[in-house]
This record gives sequence, C-alpha cells and structure tokens, in this order.
Amino acid sequence: MNKVSTVAVIDLKEFLDSKVGQFNRPDFIKSDPICIPHQYKKKQDIEIAGLFAAVLAWGQRATIISKTKELMALMENTPHDFLLLQAAKDLRRFEKFAHRTFNGADAVYFMQFLSRYYKENDSLEDAFLPPDGSINIEPGLINFHKRFFSMNHSDRTTKHIASPERKSACKRMNMYLRWMVRQDNQGVDFGLWKRISPAQLVCPCDVHVERVARKLDLIRGKLMNWQTALELTANLKKLDPLDPVKYDFALFGLGIEEKF
Repeated sequence: MNKVSTVAVIDLKEFLDSKVGQFNRPDFIKSDPICIPHQYKKKQDIEIAGLFAAVLAWGQRATIISKTKELMALMENTPHDFLLLQAAKDLRRFEKFAHRTFNGADAVYFMQFLSRYYKENDSLEDAFLPPDGSINIEPGLINFHKRFFSMNHSDRTTKHIASPERKSACKRMNMYLRWMVRQDNQGVDFGLWKRISPAQLVCPCDVHVERVARKLDLIRGKLMNWQTALELTANLKKLDPLDPVKYDFALFGLGIEEKF
C-alpha cells in the first residue's frame, strides 16, 4: 500500500469491512477449528482447547476438528481438571495420538508442560503477556516459546510452537491470540484476555490470507515470514488501528470461501 491514494484506502476499507461482516458471524464457528473451544464454558478449558485446536491447525478444517476432538476426548473432555489431576500413567493414552507431524511424544510433552503450568498459574494469558509499552505481541510470543520449552524436550517438538526469533510468521499462535484477545458482538472470538490489546495482535497468515493479501497489494515481501506478517498488519492498521486483525475474517473468507 505504498503511495496509495486516500480514496483507494477508503474503498479497500469499505470492501474489507463488508467482508468482515459477512464472515465474522456465528455460523462461521461450526466449520472452523474455533468450534472446539466453543464447546466449553470454563475459562481454562477454552484456553487449553483453543491452544490445541490452533496447534493442530494443519490441513483440512474437517480433519483438524476431528483430531482435536479426539485429543479432547483423551483428556476426558475436561482439559483443565485433567491437567490438574493427571498422574504419570494417564499420559500413556496420548502415546499413539498423531496428526500430521504432531505425534504422541509431542502430545505427552504438551500435557506435562500444561499440567505444571496450570498448577502454578490461573491463565495462559500470563505466559503471552508482552512487556508494558510493547508495540505488538512479538515479545510475548518469544517469551511464551522460551517458557514452553523450559523443560526437557525433544528438538522435534519445538516445531509446534513458533517464534518470531526463528523468523516464522507464527500463523497458528497469532490465530490463537486472535481467538483469546479479540472481542466484539458477533460471538466468534472469545475476548477472554484483557491485558493484551487487540491493537497489539499480528494477523495470522496462512496460504489463503497470503494469496488474497498479495492480490490486494497489502504485502510485497517475497517470503511469508515474521516481517511479512508485520507488513500485512501495518497495512491493516491503516484501515483500523485499534483492531487490525478483524480483517483476518475478510482475507481468510475471501480466500477459502470465495476463492478470491
């Protein structure tokens, strides 16, 4: 959006705002991985189910939903209570779980970390909280990655929690943060976390969002990495500086539903 006229920005905003309204609706939930945390009412259950739904968000949405439901069933569909009360023998049930490159060893490590974490903390928000005055969520993502892998772990497990330090676009973690932080009257995102501002979020960039964003000249970086995610978010802030990531609904919807 370099040297774009004010009229062009206004036209783009009107177009994308209309698409946000079209896709940011309750009927979006049932076919998206966000339907998994929507099955729960307890704050911690929503956080945990949402984290796994985001981490497993590779491939077809129907498969992601099915595999996350399978994982929640292994946690007896009470994830927070399960993590607080689990014994070592309870972890054996996860050893055969697999989705794409996420395998049983990864699942066991996730359970071990989250069990320890929730025995000491009330909410995962604390683990993502960026320092005061942070422009965006970048330091929060870096700190979460370091904290998550502070226990003994296999190197292969690190691929499942991305970090800007590794130049990743952090699509799945940014999607998870959108779910937890954004709040409006549509009932899709949860708005559970109040100490992180929607203005600090970075837009999740999957292949659909990237394709549409490039067609709309919202990104020019050749690689889809952290800097490109920041570039996209900076351009979306020109349309709404307080809630730029709401346009994830528009870009994703245009890409996957309308094949824009």
